[in-house]
Amino acid sequence: MPIPSLTTAQMIEIDRAMIEDYHIELIQMMENAGRNFAELARRQMGGAVKGHSVVVLCGNGNNGGGGMTAARRLHNWGANVFVALTKSADGMRGVPAHQLDILKRMNIPIIEPASLPATVDLILDAIIGYSLSGSPRGTAADLIRWANMQNAPILALDTPSGLDTNDGQAYEPTIRATATLTLALPKQGLLNPQAQPYVGELYLADISVPPELYAKMGISVSPLFAESDLIRVEV
Repeated sequence: MPIPSLTTAQMIEIDRAMIEDYHIELIQMMENAGRNFAELARRQMGGAVKGHSVVVLCGNGNNGGGGMTAARRLHNWGANVFVALTKSADGMRGVPAHQLDILKRMNIPIIEPASLPATVDLILDAIIGYSLSGSPRGTAADLIRWANMQNAPILALDTPSGLDTNDGQAYEPTIRATATLTLALPKQGLLNPQAQPYVGELYLADISVPPELYAKMGISVSPLFAESDLIRVEV
């Protein structure tokens, strides 16, 4: 059975139902997303990240929180991790602020965009998720342009920052990812052929969405993650 895809509105409803109807809290979903993002990074680095330099670019929303969770795990696995934020730490709220507090307590470097390292082995894009509204601006746009200028591979969380998850339109600027790890089910825009140069290889991660939730929305999904929390999606 082909893997179904979701509109942005459907993904918003899934997130709402997870929290309100099933009491699967945001921090749990964020941990699942970040763990799988870190695992994809480990695979990208050939199975071991120890000693490799990784820059994690984080927005101030839930996508950024997932990136910070991945940063923590990669640090634990021995990577040299640097985290750059689109806004000051004071601008963080809720669960993303909680994740940032953990990074600070672990002394993981939180660096200014102007202090990004000259060379890096891997870049993680967790700047903007499905909440994109028009072209990225300000520091978010600056970080996207910086990432695209590097020689290092880029992994995007849920969607490349700057890409519309509904129709696949790439705004200026948009991350050109080596691979994208989308969550729950693929977003429709990621499957649009015009999005391919930005999405790269597409992977899907389990964030523990109950099959009953999909069924209530009229979406038929087979047990996708019976063998692995992380699967490749053929586009």
